Amino acid sequence: MNNYTKGQALTDTFGRPLRDLRISVTDRCNFRCTYCMPNEIYGERYKFLSRDAVLSYEEIIRVAKIFVQLGVSRLRLTGGEPLLRPNIEDLVSDLSAISGVDDLSLTTNGYRLSKVAGELRKAGLKRLTVSLDTLDDEIFQRMNGRQYGTQPILEGIQAAEEVGFMPIKINTVVQKGVNDHTVFELASYFKARGHIVRFIEYMDVGNRNAWRMEQVVPSKDILHQLNEEMPLVAINKNFAGEVADRYKYVDGEGEIGLISSVTNPFCMDCSRARISADGRIYTCLFASFGHDLRALIRSQATNDDIVKFVTQVWNAREDRYSEERGGYSEQPAKKVEMYHIGG
Repeated sequence: MNNYTKGQALTDTFGRPLRDLRISVTDRCNFRCTYCMPNEIYGERYKFLSRDAVLSYEEIIRVAKIFVQLGVSRLRLTGGEPLLRPNIEDLVSDLSAISGVDDLSLTTNGYRLSKVAGELRKAGLKRLTVSLDTLDDEIFQRMNGRQYGTQPILEGIQAAEEVGFMPIKINTVVQKGVNDHTVFELASYFKARGHIVRFIEYMDVGNRNAWRMEQVVPSKDILHQLNEEMPLVAINKNFAGEVADRYKYVDGEGEIGLISSVTNPFCMDCSRARISADGRIYTCLFASFGHDLRALIRSQATNDDIVKFVTQVWNAREDRYSEERGGYSEQPAKKVEMYHIGG
């Protein structure tokens, strides 16, 4: 059944509106983070998508315009690592020009950020999120699987600051016994620089990161650890559907975020659709199936045909994996991998 009427929000089976679109521009990454693309699986011989299999910039722009027509107002570019895609600033420029886009952001590992921060800003990118799991070089090298130190990422963040990206969000995946003892150092460092660290519970995205519940550090434990040294108080979210619970420092100097997908799921507030690099629509980060939009785009389909297709997909959406996680006797046999659709 098609429940979309122009001018009204497109909703799913639970009445959740479609407001956000995350677009993966590549499945390739120069890191091999243990929780996303472990090196033992994604080695030198791993076959990533061919150039023809990946949506072109023209196709991405067409899709974005249709999703905005259906009520999306926030776009985020992800990967893989989006800064590996050549001339990414051209895509940013075209997306930023779409009427109805209120927010255009990008998530990156930061390794190449110092080279392109200025171009991204000029092109119209509004916000940046940088993934950085620790300031400890030895731990960081183990976690990223490529022996990269933190210096290039910190230089990228500084370059982004200098061209006007403030504040920058720092995404930190916290794993018990791996980097959980470094969260205070990270929070303190970026508090002094006016950026927002968002501590993320280690999640069971995909099937290849050997996730176990005992590796999860609950957000409440992170909050307790930080609160002892730098008192925090809860504040309101910026908008409906924001995933992070926000806390500001009592001294007035900045804030942090906590993303508690495991211990405090937010499925009923989720308003995100994701487009993989090969043009599939995923309605959940933990989905096992993507709807093939690329085939439709590359046929003789009109925009109205694509509107109808997207509407049917979203109207049928009933995902709430994180809320149901505890009810599974074992993990689903197949889930989309994080590098394929972004975080």
